[in-house]
Amino acid sequence: MFLLLMFQGLTIIAFNNGNFDTNTVLELLSLGPTYIIMEFIESVLDILMMYGAYSTSRGSAITRVIWRFCWFTAASLVICYLYIKALQDGVQSAPFKIYVVVISAYAGFQLIISLLMSIPCCRGFTNACYSWSFVRLAKWMHQEHNYVGRGLNERPLDYIKYVAFWLVIFAAKFSFTYFLQIKPLVEPTRLIISFKGLQYQWHDFVSKNNHNAITILFLWAPVASIYLLDIHVFYTIMSAIVGFLLGARDRLGEIRSVEAVHRFFEKFPEVFMDKLHVAVPKRKQLLSSGQNAELNKLDASRFAPFWNEIVKNLREEDYISNTELDLLLMPKNIGGLPIVQWPLFLLASKVFLAKDIAVDCNDSQDELWLRISKDEYMQYAVEECFHSIKYILSSILDKEGHLWVQRIFDGIQESISKNNIQSDIHFSKLPNVIAKLVAVAGILKETESADMKKGAVNAIQDLYEVVHHEVLFVDLSANIDDWSQINRARAEGRLFSNLKWPNEPGLKDMIKRLHSLLTIKESAANVPKNLEASRRLQFFTNSLFMQMPVARPVSEMLSFSVFTPYYSETVLYSIAELQKKNEDGISTLFYLQKIYPDEWKNFLTRINRDENAADTELFSSANDILELRLWASYRGQTLARTVRGMMYYRKALMLQTYLERMHSEDLESAFDMTGLADTHFEYSPEARAQADLKFTYVVTCQIYGVQKGEGKPEAADIALLMQRNEALRIAYIDVVESVKNGKPSTEYYSKLVKADIHGKDKEIYSVKLPGNPKLGEGKPENQNHAVIFTRGNAVQTIDMNQDNYFEEALKMRNLLEEFSQNHGKFKPSILGVREHVFTGSVSSLASFMSNQETSFVTLGQRVLSNPLKVRMHYGHPDVFDRIFHITRGGISKASRIINISEDIFAGFNSTLRQGNITHHEYIQGW
Repeated sequence: MFLLLMFQGLTIIAFNNGNFDTNTVLELLSLGPTYIIMEFIESVLDILMMYGAYSTSRGSAITRVIWRFCWFTAASLVICYLYIKALQDGVQSAPFKIYVVVISAYAGFQLIISLLMSIPCCRGFTNACYSWSFVRLAKWMHQEHNYVGRGLNERPLDYIKYVAFWLVIFAAKFSFTYFLQIKPLVEPTRLIISFKGLQYQWHDFVSKNNHNAITILFLWAPVASIYLLDIHVFYTIMSAIVGFLLGARDRLGEIRSVEAVHRFFEKFPEVFMDKLHVAVPKRKQLLSSGQNAELNKLDASRFAPFWNEIVKNLREEDYISNTELDLLLMPKNIGGLPIVQWPLFLLASKVFLAKDIAVDCNDSQDELWLRISKDEYMQYAVEECFHSIKYILSSILDKEGHLWVQRIFDGIQESISKNNIQSDIHFSKLPNVIAKLVAVAGILKETESADMKKGAVNAIQDLYEVVHHEVLFVDLSANIDDWSQINRARAEGRLFSNLKWPNEPGLKDMIKRLHSLLTIKESAANVPKNLEASRRLQFFTNSLFMQMPVARPVSEMLSFSVFTPYYSETVLYSIAELQKKNEDGISTLFYLQKIYPDEWKNFLTRINRDENAADTELFSSANDILELRLWASYRGQTLARTVRGMMYYRKALMLQTYLERMHSEDLESAFDMTGLADTHFEYSPEARAQADLKFTYVVTCQIYGVQKGEGKPEAADIALLMQRNEALRIAYIDVVESVKNGKPSTEYYSKLVKADIHGKDKEIYSVKLPGNPKLGEGKPENQNHAVIFTRGNAVQTIDMNQDNYFEEALKMRNLLEEFSQNHGKFKPSILGVREHVFTGSVSSLASFMSNQETSFVTLGQRVLSNPLKVRMHYGHPDVFDRIFHITRGGISKASRIINISEDIFAGFNSTLRQGNITHHEYIQGW
């Protein structure tokens, strides 16, 4: 109705050449009769559409429909009569003035009521006073088209943003319509009307003597059709623009390449501590005192175990190779060196680049260091090598040997302080020094033996000769007594004879790392190479810069459950399924090997198999067969993949619990003895207990009892998943047939089981049901019977074709904090999460569908949530306020036919009960 009135008004203005004179105003007043006639037609349709329902309708409802019909019948007659008389008598006539007064009064009444109903307090007042006859009459006459239930209106600010969004759309649409659709047709229409005496090939009773009406109709029909339909186009364009701006504001996509991950890596520890880590008292002290170096090292030491666990999970999932794993792992940064040690993939080949710069540079010391410092990771590599060499040599040498190391490095520091480094060191001989250091580190990283120890002593002696005779100018007069002692020991052959072999794991790892820094010449700019691993690291690191609530300690966070409905889909691929060939002679295993070649190679390396080995060799070992089945299942839409992904929540909570209990002075004891931040947190009983208190995973396998009774492979695979995941719980409906009083009887129980220490099903709960719970749609009923087994404040609904990642699980407690944040008039009841479709790599069609889903679920849902505030529940990663929903109708409805899409109706159910559905993009669903 609104669109038709605007089309009429724009057409009138266009045919009057945009002039607003008396004639134009008079023609524009024809909108009044048009509107009232359309209201009359609507009242007639109301009567016709209610046919058959009169016998069951209340008398008051029928009376209102009839009165509405009578009202608009009379109004249309009066308005049309007044307007016709006004056209006949002119603007100075009484009918025209009466018509203007009537139209103005009616329009003013409608406008005032609309404005008042837009104000929350006025709407609340009218809802409270609905029993008053005057209020009911006013609302009946207004016939509001804004379908907002009682008590569901939003804040004025949200309403203003909503109105502004649509005003911009309508302004663009009507401008486009006027200037590019209607106005260009004005002159052609006038020309067609002016044609006289046209002879039509076919008889035309309409156009003849009627200004060629049919021709004009066909000229305007496409324009009118497009006009009625193109509002969706303008909405899409507006959504794209607003969504892009909101995404830019939220800093989405700032890190969208591996190069960007490398560039911003040094900032990750700080933002990680700000967003995903609980407050550390020592960190606050360092912040207030301005000790930036100590602060950076503390942040790195706290960040390292989380980063390493992310990287190790990528290796366990076969997305990266062992070489890439070594490059991506980060040292624990506790004790030892006074600098932050970064992963090798940032520092690879930087030492050789710095060496080339030093050899070719003839400028001053400051200019040389400035050129090196332009690449911050080159600077870090040089500093780490300097401190590592000093630390390693000082640790393995004693007495005169230790004194020699001290004097050499003191001399270098003195040259730097005096700005004499260019004159005291012959940089052209640096390659010789690097070669000798590589030899020393290459020997020391091996296992101790007499030959190795002798070789290490000789290698250090060679290093001594190169340093003293080729590279470094040593002023012996500065510390003549010390140098005399060193020279005497050198002459007697005991300078390096008392070498202590580096058996300490931390020192051994430092030597291996130094050897890598001095030998890796290839750039690691494309590490990791796997596209999925790169995408995941890019999104995780980018999300660290986005706004999110500060995480509370695990002991204080909201507890939550994850809920997955399952019927009879694939749990694990069997060997027969993997080997079965289709009509083209291609097996599932062969197909997976070809579309994931790097992951297949990494898998073979992980199980210690040669990459050129035949597939049949994998079938010789039961363990290899199971690993092969899991590898293939983790790349399909299987329950095994979903279970593995959801159990990352528990793993993340265990790591967070374990490390939060450690103060800075206890952090080193939390790590193992290696130089990397490995914690072995899985073995901590406190961490396991805390994680189990905060997280529950229930898979509602409706017919698991039937499958187990029939010996189906799905039941055996589900049992295997329970054995491999101790926190996994299976809910199912158990049907018990019995005989009571000589008659057969069927009883239904809703049961929850887990695996005991012997791998057998152990019943936790058994709830007798009044009858067969499957009365409506299967999937909602499957969820409804088992929702009683969930625990905590929130529940996340996940389909069995979805996945999860460890790095995203780290942000779950931040997401749960959104329930206590201010998101409008009402508290959040459903937390929407952006979704990623993981099947995009399977085929071109899958890739297209994945991109389409990203567009709809991400950008579209972003705009529906803000500024429109009309987002419903879409996408199973959404997180429900469990208490809110189980006391207000549940998370899914099972009525047949009308509630087939149970997740959509969960959003309706939540909104109608004064819930608030939000959307968050710093965490990603799958």
